[in-house]
Amino acid sequence: MEPNPVLKKLGFADDDRVVIIHADDIGMCHASLSAYIDLMDFGLVSSAATMVPCPWFPATAAYCREHPNVDMGVHTTLTCEWDSYRWGPISTSDPASGLIDSEGYFWRSTREIQDHGDSEAARIELNTQVQRAIDSGINPTHIDTHMGAVVHAKYSTHYAALGSTFHIPVLAMRWDAETFKQARKTDDETAQHVEQQTRDMEAQGIPLVDHMGGMPLGGEKPLELAQQKFSELKPGITHFVIHPSKDTPELRAIAPDWHARVADYEWFRTEALRDFIRNQGIHVIGYRPLCELMRNL
Repeated sequence: MEPNPVLKKLGFADDDRVVIIHADDIGMCHASLSAYIDLMDFGLVSSAATMVPCPWFPATAAYCREHPNVDMGVHTTLTCEWDSYRWGPISTSDPASGLIDSEGYFWRSTREIQDHGDSEAARIELNTQVQRAIDSGINPTHIDTHMGAVVHAKYSTHYAALGSTFHIPVLAMRWDAETFKQARKTDDETAQHVEQQTRDMEAQGIPLVDHMGGMPLGGEKPLELAQQKFSELKPGITHFVIHPSKDTPELRAIAPDWHARVADYEWFRTEALRDFIRNQGIHVIGYRPLCELMRNL
């Protein structure tokens, strides 16, 4: 693809490496919010997104009201992956929506919500989550997706439409059909749909990212792994995902991958990693500049 037009609009060169260091799952539990607040104070993480249906969303909204310039997005949520810690839709409790499982919560997997969910019910739920964030006093800088649940022909149009409805960026890559098909192991219909959607979104002036990266939710996570991930960044804009949480009994009870979340919290508040990124010549930005670009169209 051609170089991302957003780069020049932000004052960067086509070969600059630009990264959004993004904290996912904020408000999923108390440990995620507490970690996020510390990371904001440290200043390396540049953006985050909150999960509106989750128990600690109200506290996240309260923090955002107290810090109105925080770079917080909406992590639209159609799944709940944990065994004993559950949440469900905020727009409906009707099983006919296809959004809930036999226990009355969101489906645990992306495949299940894509197989069972009603398209219109999902559209209403996505819009309701963003609107509730706004009504709760958050000034969202962007919209993204939990577990990639909306990456499906049945939902992706509704997801993309959130950008024009609320006039803020939605997280999407600049995909062509073949690259998307190979990367996501998906079908031709979905791949073609995503390519067309990419073209349509850029035509509307919605800023898109070039690459997705991040820290894994498993395995050993030494500082050197984070450094390697940043050294391998390609030219363009990368959305780099971490899942930071503090080490608490609550987190350990919820998440089998708790150790990886704690590692993200620990490493992304170290001077060693901040210095490494700076010395690599990498530019760290948040979503607010992209949001301002879109709103100034």
